[in-house]
Amino acid sequence: MHHWISEPADLAARIARPPSRVGLDTEFIRERTYWPQLALAQLAIGDDILLIDTLVPGMCEALAPLLADSSVLKVMHSASEDVVALKRACGTPPTPLFDTQIAAAIAGIGAGMGYQRIVQEVLGVTLAKGEQRSDWLRRPLTPAQLEYAADDVVHLDGLYRALSEQLDALGRREWQDEDSARVSLGVDEAGDRWPHLALRAVQFLDADGQRRLLRLLRWRDTYARTSDRPRSWILDNELATQIARHPPADRDALKQQLDAVPKSPRSLVDAIWQALQTPLPDEADAPAPRTEDRDKNQLKKLQDATSQVSRELGLPDGVLASRRWLEALLDGHDWPGALSGWRRQQLEHHLKPLLAADAAK
Repeated sequence: MHHWISEPADLAARIARPPSRVGLDTEFIRERTYWPQLALAQLAIGDDILLIDTLVPGMCEALAPLLADSSVLKVMHSASEDVVALKRACGTPPTPLFDTQIAAAIAGIGAGMGYQRIVQEVLGVTLAKGEQRSDWLRRPLTPAQLEYAADDVVHLDGLYRALSEQLDALGRREWQDEDSARVSLGVDEAGDRWPHLALRAVQFLDADGQRRLLRLLRWRDTYARTSDRPRSWILDNELATQIARHPPADRDALKQQLDAVPKSPRSLVDAIWQALQTPLPDEADAPAPRTEDRDKNQLKKLQDATSQVSRELGLPDGVLASRRWLEALLDGHDWPGALSGWRRQQLEHHLKPLLAADAAK
């Protein structure tokens, strides 16, 4: 049975003595903002489903103590964006966390599985698919929206119990705990240090053009975060690349470039010009962009070795190490990010000789 919670005091009373484990999900909107706008939080406590109206003043403050309570495990599915929404609205991420999508991947069931599919695969329950693209900020919510929101948490405890049993049988519970703990930290609000490397076009720019693109994207990402607007609304990748490739001689020339592009950020011409002209203190440390041929053979060897280990462990493709992580290893980074934990323990013996041979060239 689900309950609509519209009073912070009601929520505080219901979660005053929480169980050791709860199911948690959110609904948010991110169409016109950089940060997700939390519209609803769904909490499964035993047989009760609380549909929490997080638009009510004081509601997020009432929810925050439960999110931060280290004695209460939060069971969520594909939690990364929900964590960001909760952290921004409530001031704290949910911790500790058990992510059922992560658990299914580590248990060998499947990688990146959606909630409806994992409920079907693990519990044999078929869920309706409507309402994903609803306007969750409107009030009142429709009965169909409320039913959909409740369904998103009603099966989390069943998934937790089934997946925990499989992880324990495989001796991989600590792997799940490590990955979920990383998710519960949320995104790095400082943003990607080298955002230009994610664009394929960067490999076709000379060194100066690459630095200009890095400056523009760093400025763009910072401005988007602080103004809470989508990055593409500030400066889209195509226009940023065009400016980096054909740098304007002065502010007026930049204004002409912006005037020639529909929906360009003309009002930000001064800020863009300043960003373009201001060297970054670490831009000389930026890794060289990868071309289609650079390190292709070395990367293929790492991928083949990783795939072999994945098969031996019964892990879905991509769970053990992504292409991006392996590229970071080739760039000389010391087992970055998620590779630094249990993945390193599984891979280092196999990849270390390949990395050593590459370094000796």
